[in-house]
Amino acid sequence: MKAIIAEDLYKSYNKGSVKALDGLNLDVEEGTVLGVLGPNGAGKTTTVRVLATLLTPDSGRATVAGIDVVKNPDEVRKIIGLSGQYAAVDETLTGWDNLIMFGRLYHLSTKQAKVRAIELLEQFSLTDSAKRPIRTYSGGMRRRLDLAASLIIKPKVLFLDEPTTGLDPRGRQDMWGVINELVKGGVTLLLTTQYLEEADQLADEIAVIDHGKVIARGTSDSLKKQVGGERLEIVVENQYIAAAKQIVAKISGSAINVDEGLRQISAPVTTGSKALIEAAKLLDEQGIHPLDIGLKRPSLDDVFLSLTGHLAEEKTEEDLATSGKKRSR
Repeated sequence: MKAIIAEDLYKSYNKGSVKALDGLNLDVEEGTVLGVLGPNGAGKTTTVRVLATLLTPDSGRATVAGIDVVKNPDEVRKIIGLSGQYAAVDETLTGWDNLIMFGRLYHLSTKQAKVRAIELLEQFSLTDSAKRPIRTYSGGMRRRLDLAASLIIKPKVLFLDEPTTGLDPRGRQDMWGVINELVKGGVTLLLTTQYLEEADQLADEIAVIDHGKVIARGTSDSLKKQVGGERLEIVVENQYIAAAKQIVAKISGSAINVDEGLRQISAPVTTGSKALIEAAKLLDEQGIHPLDIGLKRPSLDDVFLSLTGHLAEEKTEEDLATSGKKRSR
């Protein structure tokens, strides 16, 4: 059963001058995790806000657990949880008071709210800091509390919009552990991220969004296969880059990638270790001693660059428009 369905969603800003969603289609099977991957401004947050009933699409249709998000938003809100890019907690209150407040906003009785707050504080390792003001919390603690607040009603469907933004590597790893535990509990999760490793770690399937539409969909492994299997990578001194480019191009037969700063030449290969041996032989024949040479399995970074032509952290037209900046022509 599909827990989330989005069909042909369109949404524009600035009187139609910026297309946030441009015919977006996606769905999520019940009890699974869909990672929505894309750069800032690609349409990830707009997608979440439409599905969570915070925005009305210009056109198209979306349902959550079979409920239309436009026609019956109140019913949708009863079964979903949402944690945005920034912790939506009151810094003047304690962690305990924040969870009680959220419980009451969800129409729980005071007793029910207290019971749920105790459960969540323990689940997210926040019991010892429960009575401290939020302003004394670290970034990771705030994110955990915000996620805890989104689970007050034990939602069937959970939307996490870049849940680890701003966290250090340790905080990100901790949050991944929390998210994995939620998934084991049977929650359907739509996770947006611009961290390719995060999608690789958490998602059953990945949808790549660029300029407001899904441009690829599949498992991490299936998306990586689209790039062409393994890549031959060679690092040489500056004076040998031109010669190394010719060698890699001859072996690969595909378009090569050159990073002048890293002095690295790479390209997809289909013959594995044979390509590596041939490259080493040709380099030796020309008296070139590589600083590094090897085979690399494609990463999601490679996938994103191959699919979109730009890196995941680069900004799109929507991001530039909404930040008030203009792209130079």
